[in-house]
Amino acid sequence: MNTCTMPASAAPARPRLARVGDLMRRHRAWIVGVQWAILAAYLFLVITPAFLPLPDSDAHLWNNLTLFAQFAFWGIWWPFVLVSMMLMGRVWCGVMCPEGFVSEQVSRFGLGRPVPRWIKWGGWPFVAFLGTTVYGQLVSVYEYPKAALLVLGGSTVAAIAVGLVYGRGKRVWCRHLCPVNGVFGLLSRLAPMHFRTDRAAWEAYGAKKVIPINCAPLVDIRRMESAADCHMCGRCAGHRDAVSLAARAPGSEVARLDARDADQWEVRLLVFGIIGTAIGAFQWSASPWFVRVKLAAAEWLVERDAFALLGDDIPWWLLTHYPEANDVFTWLDGILILAYIGVTALLLGGWITLWLRAAAGLLGDAAARLRLAYALIPLGGAGVFLGLSGLTVTLLTAEGVTLTALPEARGTLLAAATLASLTLAAIHVRRGTALRARKLGALLAFAAAAAAAVLPWVLMYYVW
Repeated sequence: MNTCTMPASAAPARPRLARVGDLMRRHRAWIVGVQWAILAAYLFLVITPAFLPLPDSDAHLWNNLTLFAQFAFWGIWWPFVLVSMMLMGRVWCGVMCPEGFVSEQVSRFGLGRPVPRWIKWGGWPFVAFLGTTVYGQLVSVYEYPKAALLVLGGSTVAAIAVGLVYGRGKRVWCRHLCPVNGVFGLLSRLAPMHFRTDRAAWEAYGAKKVIPINCAPLVDIRRMESAADCHMCGRCAGHRDAVSLAARAPGSEVARLDARDADQWEVRLLVFGIIGTAIGAFQWSASPWFVRVKLAAAEWLVERDAFALLGDDIPWWLLTHYPEANDVFTWLDGILILAYIGVTALLLGGWITLWLRAAAGLLGDAAARLRLAYALIPLGGAGVFLGLSGLTVTLLTAEGVTLTALPEARGTLLAAATLASLTLAAIHVRRGTALRARKLGALLAFAAAAAAAVLPWVLMYYVW
């Protein structure tokens, strides 16, 4: 019996995407160089405008640093970082994010203490997202550089502080405390590319000599199945001949989600945060309901000579206070903004939760409520993008750029996200063992839940 050995040159070539991951590992120094450059640009654009006068009416994006920084952060950076999560996973986190990078770098020289239990609490992404979103609205973070420095710079300082105390060469801040970590983790589950671990190849590698991999975001690479926590930095590409950058069907991770993968805090973040709170935050300034309530409340207070809540001598870091721009919030404004966002979050989140429970009841599977909630990720991501890109449109309009197809583009995005969410929900419903009529009822109940993530945008862009 003759045995033929395939020469090394004839070994099967690695897929193209896997080779991209290998390049990321081999050229790690280039990635670090890019990160230092982005960190320098980020610090300059966050800090410098806060010490400059507010732009006058003749200022433009190309001749005013404050407007340029505003457009860079809120017009381009944040909206399209969200898009990148849904298309490429958390490449932004691993390759470009200045906060994660600086936190990892300072942790190399910090105390290196173990991560305490309180930091590992699963509710921090939910609390941090809500707190940052609501506070940002109170101080008008999208409009004023001082507020941007306070929110973005404050987050960066906190990331550095955590890095100096906990972990050694790790991103403890990113893994547990970053305000957008939970959002990025949810959206990256939709991405058509991810780093995949082949468990069989890992085990078959045996006792060969292995160079340890420093996974900065503290992912268990051996058991890595989800893209939610992986920062896509490429450091583990090719490790034990088992880890590679690979393609997958868009949304396939959400489609195959089972009960053990679903997390209650992630669902709360999605339903009450990304959908409920974010819609309230983006909507209040355009809502005629908000204006009517504010006028009625102000009249009621004036009639009773109760002027305390109408006072506007409030520090800018607590409520928006820029008299030179004729933009000053009163205590009443602050209370009503908090109330509008809170009521919106509770109404929308409560509506979604109610219908998801109804769908799970029809399927006879209580755990289906959480799995079906993940099917709302496309709508949640599309909604936050629509809200953030609203400032992009405002800034471009101020520069004389007319986006004639904007209503159609927004409608198309909402329709595509709705279809994606309904498709993912149908996959989960079909997996159940209930009768066909009950499955149809469950899908209709999910559609009723999804309406809460669609109708507010229809109101905002096509009715008001």
